[in-house]
Amino acid sequence: MESARRSLSFWHDSLPDGDLEQLRPALGGSADADVAVVGAGFTGLWTAYYLKKADPSLRVVVLEKEFAGFGASGRNGGWASAFLPTSWEQIAAESSRDAALRLQRAADESIDEVGKVAADEGIDGHFAKGGYLRVATSPLQWDRLHAQLEHARAWGRTEDDLVLLDRTETRARVGADGVFGGLYTPHCAAIHPARMVRGLARAAERLGVTIHEGTTVTSIEPGIVRTDSGDVRAEIVVRALEGYTSTLPQYRRALTPIYSLMIATEPIDEALWDEIGWRERETFNDDRRFLIYAQRTADGRIALGGRGAPYHWRSRIDPSFEHPPRVHDALHRTLVGLFPALADVAVTHRWGGVLGVPRDWFPSVRLDRRTGLATAGGYAGDGVTLTNLAGRTLAALITDTDTDLTTLPWVGRQSPSFEPEPFRYVGINAGFRLADWVDRREQHTGRPARVLDKALDLLAGH
Repeated sequence: MESARRSLSFWHDSLPDGDLEQLRPALGGSADADVAVVGAGFTGLWTAYYLKKADPSLRVVVLEKEFAGFGASGRNGGWASAFLPTSWEQIAAESSRDAALRLQRAADESIDEVGKVAADEGIDGHFAKGGYLRVATSPLQWDRLHAQLEHARAWGRTEDDLVLLDRTETRARVGADGVFGGLYTPHCAAIHPARMVRGLARAAERLGVTIHEGTTVTSIEPGIVRTDSGDVRAEIVVRALEGYTSTLPQYRRALTPIYSLMIATEPIDEALWDEIGWRERETFNDDRRFLIYAQRTADGRIALGGRGAPYHWRSRIDPSFEHPPRVHDALHRTLVGLFPALADVAVTHRWGGVLGVPRDWFPSVRLDRRTGLATAGGYAGDGVTLTNLAGRTLAALITDTDTDLTTLPWVGRQSPSFEPEPFRYVGINAGFRLADWVDRREQHTGRPARVLDKALDLLAGH
């Protein structure tokens, strides 16, 4: 069984020997707790960790169908970034300009909090705060980077947050092919996500958190979590399922599972690294709309991912969707297009998984005191850092701790539900096809597709 668990991704496959050998005991019957957390990914584990830090007397139980770090928390691109999936304008429209910037600063600071906990708890998560580099590989993309810098400056972001680099400066960091320039921010770290989430689970256990793996939750109700092994009664129930939220029928339209796919190369020899650079392990992508994301791993590989897999009818999730050859082959072509010297470097791992997207791309943290139901999520692929902020915020809400975190503008909000089928299926896949078409058109013509940009915004609910 360990080999099957390791086959989920490069990150799982490169965990220390024995890490995935045995599951933690499943729930053995009905139980009582003060807080029951559903989901042992980053959101659930950060919440449990900070709850026990705030109040060691709390009985905190985490319930997980597979094993800690099975889902997106163990399979993602390994970016601990400060990106918000929605715009400052959208946040400010629901709150204020100051509130939007407070949320952004809280996200910035959460990167260092992730690194601090890893250091304090002895988690070898390969944390390296080398920043993030977005490059332009066409004149059109270069123009967009200038516009993004101007937009950030208008919102008060300084050179400490974001700087524009010319071609020479950009290639001195990462020697990608055909680069016109880049935007660089220090607010991002590369991590090994499976090491980080597995280490966090052990840290939570040392504080007294109980984690039950191999336990399927069938429903969440006020004061009770029903599972295939018994019921857990708790004053507070935290739903922390992100991309797997739709597996509970009562929440099928709350978040939509979107597949993201990745590849990893074999270790690259030093001669090639001398040519490519990438010495600071910056997280890296270009400015295409059909998102890609990459990092240099601690053991000298390149892990690169991107979107492109379709949304599946009625939010269906299935392991067979994690290995579409068409998308993985396209990711390999993208890698070689950016780094032609890697044409003969083997790809050793191909994998995928789901992330959770809310209808308006606006993540949220909520606690209903009346029902005792709490949740956090909707990170839309930007969750490694935001889960930490969400976990601290949920812990503060649950323990009624006086902190500015509970006044951030994502607290207490509710995204609208997705449309029923077939509208959800048609709309989401139309958006994917449109984004791909826009990238191809702009690459061919060199002209922006502003009308299509507006259409993409409408499909995203902006």
